[in-house]
Amino acid sequence: MLTSILHFPRRIIQAMIVAYQYTLSPDHGWMSRFFRYRVCRFRPTCSEYGYTAIGKYGVIKGVPMAIWRVLRCNPWSHGGHDPVP
Repeated sequence: MLTSILHFPRRIIQAMIVAYQYTLSPDHGWMSRFFRYRVCRFRPTCSEYGYTAIGKYGVIKGVPMAIWRVLRCNPWSHGGHDPVP
């Protein structure tokens, strides 16, 4: 019971990421039909990275990792392969 209560915030945030991927994401969702090229410069994409980081490290450490990744994803970044450590 206690474990499920502690994992509740993790599941909520991961569900929000999945909802974003299926709806608004230019790399994953229906909007990908309108973009000829991938928008995220990194592999895995920023939303995949955030989902994995939160699943692996939890909310307290995973959310800052995901935010830092999104901040690094910009037009001046070289991008490339950057998996969750």
